[in-house]
Amino acid sequence: MMDPHDDVELSDLEDDAFIPSTSRAKSLKGKSPNRFLRWLPPRMRAFLENMSRIRLVIITVIVFILLLVFISYWNGRLKDVSIPKQSLALSKELARNLSNTAIPEYVLTYAPLVFLDSEDEFYPSDMAAHVSNAHPTMNFNPVKDAPEGLTLDNLNDLNDLGGDSIYLTSTTLLTNLPNYLHGQKPDKKTLQTENAVSCVIALANKEDGILDAFYIYFYTFNDGPRALGHQVGNHLGDWEHNMIRFKNGEPQAIWYSQHEYGAAFTYDAVNKIGKRPIGFSAKGSHANYAVSGAHDLHELDDEIPAHIVFDQTSQGPLWDPTLSAYYYTYSSTNNKFEPANDKTPVNYLYFEGQWGDQEYLDGVEGQEEFHGFHKWTSGPQGPIFKHLDRKDVCLPRDGGCIIKESL
Repeated sequence: MMDPHDDVELSDLEDDAFIPSTSRAKSLKGKSPNRFLRWLPPRMRAFLENMSRIRLVIITVIVFILLLVFISYWNGRLKDVSIPKQSLALSKELARNLSNTAIPEYVLTYAPLVFLDSEDEFYPSDMAAHVSNAHPTMNFNPVKDAPEGLTLDNLNDLNDLGGDSIYLTSTTLLTNLPNYLHGQKPDKKTLQTENAVSCVIALANKEDGILDAFYIYFYTFNDGPRALGHQVGNHLGDWEHNMIRFKNGEPQAIWYSQHEYGAAFTYDAVNKIGKRPIGFSAKGSHANYAVSGAHDLHELDDEIPAHIVFDQTSQGPLWDPTLSAYYYTYSSTNNKFEPANDKTPVNYLYFEGQWGDQEYLDGVEGQEEFHGFHKWTSGPQGPIFKHLDRKDVCLPRDGGCIIKESL
């Protein structure tokens, strides 16, 4: 016990009087309200404190959304890319070979380049190889009197045996995913699908100096999109296309096919490498888009639930379809194709049937149904059914043609 007569320093008394103990300081820390808030009623003060916390949450959410937008922009931007020298040399050689034909040079100068998705396993494919791996059926039965060994030269003979009721059915069960379905990956140095003619380029002259150039891409297999553990829309044979509308030799607009419809843009609006527009081929489905990223299929078809099924595109392998293509002019007056040279096959373009199997029946092994959509569906018809005679840039559809001026 301190003796009251012990000497006490004045500074010690001042410290005891005006500086709280350490434990007391800690207890008061954080409890003292804001100078303004401490004069408010407790309920009002609690409300304002809660609002402060909510504001912090809102700011956090806004920052998170901005981060997602930035990531989307960063992933979706067109990364710098140049065309390899070997590919440029092949393009010059192609231009020389077509210089004395009905194919104008500007059709090559402004031809689209296509980025395949980096995760896609099903590449552009050789049309002749596709036909050789199929046999004609009708109602799941072999077609009688069909030519032995289908080729691009005799495919139209099937029109007299059943027309659009005929299906080119895989000789190997599709559910086994035979190797020929994978097609040909473009070479990194040439951008060419070597030994695989995988594109049809058809030119349709219209009135008033208009020429529509159709760049029609062939993939032997459509690997349908996935949703909630299900897959829909698998089929043999897959035709997709860009169309560039020229007026007096100058590009005006470009069409991107996307499943049953698509999108149109002005030529100036789209990304390009040099003068050549860029397309992005979706993983598996090969629908064409002007930008990379995820594309909600609900925007293309109202029957598809929103935010469930997406096409995925990315800046994967670059493909120059012009380097492995057949070239034609097309007359809408008589629906006739004229090949650019005598060695180009043409009869296959008149085939009226489907370029794949007929949709599997319910109950067949491997077939599934999801919200009215099936996993294994029928193959499509060929290039002559792409509305080559269309008046607008867009495919015919109620509501008119909207040509977007920005991406």
